[in-house]
Amino acid sequence: MSENQKNNPLHGITLETILNRLVEFYGWEKLGKHIDINCFNSNPTIKSSLKFLRKTGWARTKVENFYLNYGNPPWKNNDYNG
Repeated sequence: MSENQKNNPLHGITLETILNRLVEFYGWEKLGKHIDINCFNSNPTIKSSLKFLRKTGWARTKVENFYLNYGNPPWKNNDYNG
């Protein structure tokens, strides 16, 4: 493992996993209020949101930062396996 990845808390977690966990925990409506991007507020789907986030670096960064830093979701618990 490279030194960069060793310190990367998202290493090994796909964008799809991140998005699925966020949607499962917060739901589209609440997620869209916290991260105000159209793919979460207008007929959201996992597929369309992934397509947008993969093409749009600033939006992906917002989602990743939200995933790492907001609230107390279950994946922050060391025992979480979901």
